[in-house]
Amino acid sequence: MATAKDIMTKEVVTVTKDITIEGLARLFTRHDISGAPVVDEDGKLIGVVTENDLIKMEQRLHIPTVINIFDAVIYLGSSKKFEEDIKRMAAAKVEDIYKKEVVTINEDSPLQEIATIMSEKNIHHLPVVKRGKIVGIVGKRDVVKAIAKGKT
Repeated sequence: MATAKDIMTKEVVTVTKDITIEGLARLFTRHDISGAPVVDEDGKLIGVVTENDLIKMEQRLHIPTVINIFDAVIYLGSSKKFEEDIKRMAAAKVEDIYKKEVVTINEDSPLQEIATIMSEKNIHHLPVVKRGKIVGIVGKRDVVKAIAKGKT
């Protein structure tokens, strides 16, 4: 059975959190990728940023409904989510939009486990990590290619 090591992309395009949003969009277009791991100055994985994160910046802002009762304001929605949406829409750099909670796999992760994680957690990119450093990445396209080659 195929493992992450067999199907992963070894030359991973990574970004740092100080890259601009425009720079990120150009990088995605230039390399024809839909996401990238975010790394710190030492190359350690700290998050992931995807096309969806860029697209969310352009969505309409939903202003939560509020009720004013006896000089108190009550939000009928999450005020925290509203604040996060405003921050994301005004983002200038990757640090404003990337996801810090990252699901990772190791080189020995079997194809079935990879497919299960992607399906159940709705994840499109799984960084392959060894001793805290990225050694590859498995995308949905890599899984489909493995299935097409009969590596299941």
